[in-house]
Amino acid sequence: MRLYNLLLHLYPAAFRNEYGPEMRAIFARREQEARGPLAALTLWTSTVFEVVGNALAVHWDILRQDLRYTARTLASTPGFTLTAILVVALGVGANTAVFTVTDFVLIRPLPFSDPDRLVKLYERLPGYSRMELSPVTYRDWKRMSHSFEAMGAYVSTSVNLVGQGDPERLEAASVSSDVFPLLGIQPLAGRPFNSTDDRIDSPGTVLLSYGLWQTVFGADPGVIGRKVVLDGAPLTVIGIMPRDFHFPDRSAELWTPLQVRDDASFEDRNNNYFGVIAKLRRGVTVAQARSEMAVITAQLQHQYPKEMAQHGATVNPLHEELSESSRLLLVALSGAAICVLLIVCANLASLLLARGLARKKELAVRTALGAGRERLVRQLVTESLVLAVFGGVMGVLGALGSIPLLGKLVPMSLPIAQTPSVDWRVLTFAVLLTFLTGIAFGVIPALRTGGSVDLGGLRDGVRAGGGRRERVRSALVIAEVMASVVLLVSSGLLMRALWRLQSTDPGFRTDGVLTMRTALPWPKYLKTAAREEFYKQVLTGVRQLPGVANAAYISVLPMVWRGGIWPVSIDQEILDRAESNSASMRFVTPGFFVTLGIPLHLGRDVDEADTSDMPFVAVVSQSFVRRYWPSENPLGKHFKFGFHDRMVVGVVGDVRVRGLERPSEPQVYLPYQQVPDGYFFPYTPKDLVVRSSMTAGSLLPAIRRIVQSADREQPISDVRMMSEIVEDETASRSLQLRILGAFAAVAILLAGIGIHGLLSFAVSQRLHEIGVRIALGASSSDVLRMVLRQGVALAAAGVALGAIVAYAAGREMEALLAGVKPGDAFTFLTAIGLCALMTLVGSLLPAARAVRVDPITVIRSE
Repeated sequence: MRLYNLLLHLYPAAFRNEYGPEMRAIFARREQEARGPLAALTLWTSTVFEVVGNALAVHWDILRQDLRYTARTLASTPGFTLTAILVVALGVGANTAVFTVTDFVLIRPLPFSDPDRLVKLYERLPGYSRMELSPVTYRDWKRMSHSFEAMGAYVSTSVNLVGQGDPERLEAASVSSDVFPLLGIQPLAGRPFNSTDDRIDSPGTVLLSYGLWQTVFGADPGVIGRKVVLDGAPLTVIGIMPRDFHFPDRSAELWTPLQVRDDASFEDRNNNYFGVIAKLRRGVTVAQARSEMAVITAQLQHQYPKEMAQHGATVNPLHEELSESSRLLLVALSGAAICVLLIVCANLASLLLARGLARKKELAVRTALGAGRERLVRQLVTESLVLAVFGGVMGVLGALGSIPLLGKLVPMSLPIAQTPSVDWRVLTFAVLLTFLTGIAFGVIPALRTGGSVDLGGLRDGVRAGGGRRERVRSALVIAEVMASVVLLVSSGLLMRALWRLQSTDPGFRTDGVLTMRTALPWPKYLKTAAREEFYKQVLTGVRQLPGVANAAYISVLPMVWRGGIWPVSIDQEILDRAESNSASMRFVTPGFFVTLGIPLHLGRDVDEADTSDMPFVAVVSQSFVRRYWPSENPLGKHFKFGFHDRMVVGVVGDVRVRGLERPSEPQVYLPYQQVPDGYFFPYTPKDLVVRSSMTAGSLLPAIRRIVQSADREQPISDVRMMSEIVEDETASRSLQLRILGAFAAVAILLAGIGIHGLLSFAVSQRLHEIGVRIALGASSSDVLRMVLRQGVALAAAGVALGAIVAYAAGREMEALLAGVKPGDAFTFLTAIGLCALMTLVGSLLPAARAVRVDPITVIRSE
C-alpha cells in the first residue's frame, strides 16, 4: 500500500484528498483478490498505467481550466499584461542575442573534424609571442615533432582575377596539401589538393569558395576543369569548397597550392611568412605538445646558434585564436545582459507580488468557496508562465532581428561565418531562460500570495501587505539599482576609453584622403622597372585631376597591415630579430608623407633619384631615432636593414601602424625604386592614397580610367576613405558601447519604475497612517520627507552595492579601458548622479499622492 500511496502523489493534492480514501479502498480490495505472483504483477502493471494516465488527464483538465482563467484575468488587466510581457521580452531578448554571439565565438566548436585537437603553431621571439614561421623552420618542426598527427602550412594572399568580366581583386590563401585533410574538410564537388599539386613544376590548380562559385561563376557545375586566370597565370579549377567553410579566416574566396618558388626560402630563418596549423595525436595534450616543441627549439638553437638564438615556439589551441580585447568585449556584453535579466526578473517578481496583493479579496473568495493553497498557487504560477512564454517569444524574435547587427562583433580572424547561426543550442537556451524566468520569479510571489490567503481578505479596507512583503520588494528594488549602477559605470568607463582612443593622434591627417589598392600581380610585375612605369603613369594622371592636391603609393597603409618586421643592425653588428632591435618595413613613392600629412622633421623625403644604382637610403620615424641614436643627429647615419646597408636621409613623425590602442614599432620607409628585381614582392607598393577636395564618388571613376589606361587587366579594390580606416579601429568598441548604453538606459528606466511601483504601493498601503498623521498636524513637507526617505534609502543601498561590483567589473575589463582607471571618479559620480535623478523622478508621483491625501476620507473608508 505504501507504493500505491506514492503513486497517488501523481494526482493533484485536491484530487487526492477528495478521492484518495476511496481509491485506496478499491486498490486494497483488488489486491486481496489477486492470487499468485502473475495476478499481482498484472494488478500492479495495470494500476501504474491507470494512475499515470488518469493523473495526466486530471492535470491536463486543471491546466485547461487555469489557462482559460488566466486568459480572462490577463485580458481584464491589459496594462499589467503588456508591461509584464515587455519586461520579460527585454530580459530574454537581450540575453538570447548576446548568448548567440558569445556561443558562436567562444563556446561552439569550430566547424572542423576533431576541433579540440587543432592547434596553431608560432615562433616566439622577445617581444613577439606569435610570429609566423619561416619555411625552413616549418620543415624542421614537421620533421622533428611527434606530438602531431599532421601539420600544414598556409599563406594568406590576394590575387587578380581576369577574364570573368571586370578584373577583380580576391582574397585568397595558398595552402599545403596537408591542410584540408587535417581539418577534415572535403570539397563539395571535385577533389582537394594532393602532394603533387605542391610541387613547383606541377600545373597550377585552384579551389573556389562556395560564395565565389555562386557570384562570379553563376553556380555553374561545369566550372570544374575550366581554366581561370589569376595574376596572369592560368589555373585549373579542381573543386568547390562547402558553403560554410572558411579558412584561414572568412575573407578567403579561393585557395591555391602552397608552392615555395624560391630555394632561398629554405635558407633564411628570418623570412617568416608561413602560418602553420597542426592536429594533435589522440591522447596528446596541448601541454605535452608545448613541452616537445620546447625541446625541439632548444635543439635548433644548439644547431644554429647564430640564426635561432632566443627563438621559441608557441602552441595555441585553434579555438582560442581570439584577441584578448575581443574576448573581453563579449564577456562584458554577457555580463551586461545578465544585469538586464536580473533587473527584469526583479521587476517581474515585484509586479507579480503587487498583483497578488491587489487580488487578495479575489483569492479570499476562492478560498471561501473551497479552493486549496495548492490550487491557488498553481493558478498563479500558470499566469506567470503564460506571461513568460509570451515575453520569451517576443524576446527571441527581437534577438533574431538583432543578430545581423551583433554579427559585426564576430572577429574576422576566426575561421567562421560573420553572421551567427541560430541552432538548437540557442533555442534551448532561450526556452530554458524563459521558463526559469517564469518559474523562479513567479513561484515565489505565487507562494507568498497564495499561501497566506485567509478570510480576512474579504473585509473591505483591510490593510494588506505587511512588512515582510515590503521588505521582499525593497530587496528587489535594491537589486535593480545595483545592477543599474554596474551597467552605468561599465558603460561610462568604456565610453571614456572610446573618447580617449578617438582623440588619439594617429600620426597622420585623415580628412580628404581617398585610399584604394592596385596590387600588381607576379610575375607580370616582377621587375622593378615595370612597376615603376605603372606607378608613374597612375600618379601622373591622378595628380592632374581637378581638386587633387597630391597622390602617392605605399606598401600597405597604416592600420591595414601590421606586419613586415625586420631586424636592424647598427655598426655592422649582427643581431637576431627581437622587439628591441627591429623595425617595420614599407616602400613608398615620393610625396607619400605630404599626401598623408605625416610631418617631416629632419632631412628630406625619398626622391625619384633614389634608384637602385644609387646609394640605398631610408626615411625613418622618430621612434627609430630615439631607439638607436637618442642623442645624435641621425642624418647620414648608416644601418643594415633588409639585406642592404642604408643611409638615413630623413626623419618623419611616428604613425600608429598597429592601431590606436597599441604603440607601433619604429618605421623604416624605403624608396620604391630601390628594390632588386624579384625581391620583397609582398612589400612592393600597392596602396594608393589621394588627397583631394573632391568627393570619393566623383573622383573614383576618373581614377579607374587612369588605372585601366595603365593596365587594362588591373583591378581596383579596398576603396575607402582614410577616416573610415581609422574609424574601423574602434568600430567594435562603438557597437559594444551602443549596446551597453541601451542596456544601461533600459536598466535605469526599469529601476526607476521599480522605485515608483514600490513607493506607490507603500503609499496605497499606508493611506490610513498618512491620513492620521496629517490629521494630527503633520505638514506636507513631513509627509514628503517620509516618502522620499524610503526611496533614497533604497537607492543608496543599491548604489553602494553597485559601486563595489562595478569597480570589480572595471578591474576585470581593464585591458579595454585604454588607460582609464577602473575607479574613475568622474564616471562613478556621473552614475551616482543619474541614479539620484532616477530616484527623484520615480519618487515624485507617489510623494505627490501622499501629500494630497484627505485625512477625513481615508479615516472614514477604514
